[in-house]
Amino acid sequence: MGRQYLGPYVNFQGRAREAMEFYRTLLGGTLTLQTMDQQGAAKPAGPGDRVSYARLEADGVVILGSDGHPSYPPTVGDNVAIALGGTDKARLTRVFAELSAGGALKGPLTDQGGVTTGWLTDRFGINWMVTIDRA
Repeated sequence: MGRQYLGPYVNFQGRAREAMEFYRTLLGGTLTLQTMDQQGAAKPAGPGDRVSYARLEADGVVILGSDGHPSYPPTVGDNVAIALGGTDKARLTRVFAELSAGGALKGPLTDQGGVTTGWLTDRFGINWMVTIDRA
């Protein structure tokens, strides 16, 4: 069995860098901010870059987020999801399928620059982001 994590994923609607740097000042830890190049490959986000992926890890806490997509602003309550991820591809693929049963698939499990990510709302109305990391 591979490593696994669970935490919130937040669409900060253009304020991911500001929010995640604030949380790092409070919690400490390691902050990763990434953007995408023209080919869709992940690279470190520089000042002024749109943050496509943010991750803060501090003493067992994991917070994930992004700037979101400007063409698709979230509605209140739809800007937060439970982020489940890890390296056990078979297990997380099964969990994704079972969570989507009776719910709504928002984005199938798709390779996105070395990780596989999918979005769904489960049958209880809870948003989920499932990510399969490289082992």
